[in-house]
Amino acid sequence: MVTGLYYLTTEVDGDTGEYQPAAADRPETGVYSSPAEAIMAADRGVLSVRAKIKVRLTQLRPSAEIEAELFGTNGWHPGEPWIADTTLGRVLFNELLPPGYPFVNKQMHKKVQASIINDLAERYPMIVVAQTVDKLKDAGFYWATRSGVTVSMADVLVPPRKKEILDRYEDRADKVEKQFQRGALNHDERNEALVEIWKEATDEVGQALREHYPSDNPIITIVDSGATGNFTQTRTLAGMKGLVTNPKGEFIPRPVKSSFREGLTVLEYFINTHGARKGLADTALRTADSGYLTRRLVDVSQDVIVREHDCGTERGIVVELAERQPGVDGQVTLIRDPYIETSAYARTLGIDAVDEAGNVVVARGEDLGDPEIDALLAAGITQVKVRSVLTCTTGTGVCATCYGRSMATGKLVDIGEAVGIVAAQSIGEPGTQLTMRTFHQGGVGEDITGGLPRVQELFEARVPRGKAPIADVTGRVRLEDGERFYKITIVPDDGSEEVVYDKLSKRQRLRVFKHEDGSERVLSDGDHVEVGQQLMEGSADPHEVLRVQGPREVQIHLVREVQEVYRAQGVSIHDKHIEVIVRQMLRRVTIIDSGSTEFLPGSLIDRAEFEAENRRVVAEGGEPPLAVRC
Repeated sequence: MVTGLYYLTTEVDGDTGEYQPAAADRPETGVYSSPAEAIMAADRGVLSVRAKIKVRLTQLRPSAEIEAELFGTNGWHPGEPWIADTTLGRVLFNELLPPGYPFVNKQMHKKVQASIINDLAERYPMIVVAQTVDKLKDAGFYWATRSGVTVSMADVLVPPRKKEILDRYEDRADKVEKQFQRGALNHDERNEALVEIWKEATDEVGQALREHYPSDNPIITIVDSGATGNFTQTRTLAGMKGLVTNPKGEFIPRPVKSSFREGLTVLEYFINTHGARKGLADTALRTADSGYLTRRLVDVSQDVIVREHDCGTERGIVVELAERQPGVDGQVTLIRDPYIETSAYARTLGIDAVDEAGNVVVARGEDLGDPEIDALLAAGITQVKVRSVLTCTTGTGVCATCYGRSMATGKLVDIGEAVGIVAAQSIGEPGTQLTMRTFHQGGVGEDITGGLPRVQELFEARVPRGKAPIADVTGRVRLEDGERFYKITIVPDDGSEEVVYDKLSKRQRLRVFKHEDGSERVLSDGDHVEVGQQLMEGSADPHEVLRVQGPREVQIHLVREVQEVYRAQGVSIHDKHIEVIVRQMLRRVTIIDSGSTEFLPGSLIDRAEFEAENRRVVAEGGEPPLAVRC
């Protein structure tokens, strides 16, 4: 389906019936008074659906830019003519969309198709969206058949420059080998140098392959459309397999130079089996880990149910919409946050979003969909305060307003919905995907299931491997560089007692971060650090973040760290699902002093129960209990 719509909306230079401006010896051609006339020309065989033409349209709405240019403030109305520079295929595609939808004059890559369907779901009733998607499906299959896209051995073309490229890199590898034999490099340095050389060689073969393939090659069409596969797989088929890993997950410094089209040598086949075997073993073993993680997440979150419409809280969390970047001529440009779809989207606005002139762009309590986010960005607003389950004050479960829109229905979540189980499955299911993806890669490069143990580590709030210290106070750094260890002293701005971090192993590097002057460089003597800032590379201990910065910051830290693992693998999960689990992680408190209550010191009590008892004791004039988050 994706391939069919991609083929239909492709523009091919010099195709049959292409628009030609008037010349001395011939009139203007490729201009049509209506789509019907263009379709008739295509039926007669004098026009290709992929040739560039000019066509007069009256029932299709122009895009926003063209509408503003041609029709001004009054806007376009059905029946008003305008001329489109497009292809017949794109006109046919736009006729499938609902009436009044702006003309899309683009090649339909899978991502473009997905964004159009998302936009339709925002603008139109579900019945209209369902009918439109059905029409797109039928058209996709029809044009995929008409395109004649098939795959055969003849379509797998080995780049003619491949031998020349490999010979050049072989010479470089021989020089490294000679340096190793002379003792100029040790074993690890030789391996690192060879891995770097063959990575470059693989990339260059891939580039030569890309240049050699014609744009209408069926394999390239399938990959470029986003239907399936990726260019790495194409390079493996026709270029070279490249570096593979051994059973320990380390690169073998000799690459597989052959492609599957040419066939592998016996040695290449053997070293390639390491990755294949590891992929199969990981699929079997790690799937169990992922399933067990899902089971534990369901166990902790099963009682998170939407209990009421609105808890009435004024609190919320701040999410970024865009980043301000200074332009060349002093003008500030807004760079849209790439993860806006999983952070701000489908949330409820916590306070009125106001522009610089004081106008309310989006009111408090509004649902943030694509139109609202676009309006906020157009008004120059870079961050907004939204309701979140982290700040929800509902006693047991959460309220619908703090949770926001259901990702399944596109409407505000219903009371009674088990959002905890939805959250657990939304996190656990992509964990299974991470596991499976090792199998697809066949052991090439790093084993990406390394992300799953990190997710488990975060949700279990364990002290991380490679723990990094964080600044307990805001102040100036005094750095002492010893033979084997660093010693960092922070002199607080408020003149209080200095904080010392000693015996910090030099095997762990100092952290690179943005300084006061805007530059990014490694932590050095005299730098100013903020409370909670990480001082060395590695992962911060959640318990330390809780101690230094408090519960709200540790919750945001956990959400951010879990998202980093999934985003690194291209997996999209909405923040709200992770927030539901993180809310459960901090739902209990440890009693320090029982006060006038029956709580026992050291016991774990649900936070809602503790707060209710606290209010009762204070109302009766008793001594309230003391507790800490755990």
